[in-house]
This record gives sequence, C-alpha cells and structure tokens, in this order.
Amino acid sequence: QVQLVESGGGLVQPGGSLRLSCAASRSIFNNYAMGWYRQAPGKQREMVATITRGETANYADSVNGRFTISRDKAKNTVYLQMNSLKPEDTAVYYCNVILGGPGDLGPWGPGTQVTVSS
Repeated sequence: QVQLVESGGGLVQPGGSLRLSCAASRSIFNNYAMGWYRQAPGKQREMVATITRGETANYADSVNGRFTISRDKAKNTVYLQMNSLKPEDTAVYYCNVILGGPGDLGPWGPGTQVTVSS
C-alpha cells in the first residue's frame, strides 16, 4: 500500500522560498523513484521534478534552476526546495511514487497548496 504524506505548502511572496516534504514508507522510499507534480486551477497536472533511487534528478523546464528535489534516506523523505517563486508556480503540489514508466504512478494524495502572491 502506497502511503505518502505531503507538507510544507503555504503563502509566499514572489521571489520567496518554500520547502515541501513528502514522507514515505521505507519500502516505497527504498524501491522506487519519486516525483513532485502540480496542478494549477484550470490546468492539467504536470510533472515538476523526479528523482531516482540513485538520486538522479530531472526537472520541468519551467522550474529548472529554481527548484531542487532531494531525498533523505534516514527519514524516508523526499523534499522539493523551491526558490525564486513566481505567481505561476501557484498550484496544488503532489508527491507520488513512480512505479514503472513516467505515467505509471501510485494513487494521488490530497497534495499541499502553494500560493505565490504579493
């Protein structure tokens, strides 16, 4: 059973930073790549960043250079450090496990809201 708990969202001004956390069970964390995704109002959900078990990261062009995905083996947690936030980063952010190919994901959780506004 896939269990992921997202946290760390909030309201931040443009140019600010937030760090999102995703706590996973040890079996999930140790055996699968993980990713962060987001869905803005009226838009489709999109990939933000992914990280393999070997810590190879991949980013959407829109966040490359501003966001950093990482994983902490001791805490079974995946992080998304978001810097230089823009209003267009406003969305619900979701963590998920990559079970196989890019579209082969686990069930979606409630996500965490990120709002970038002055």
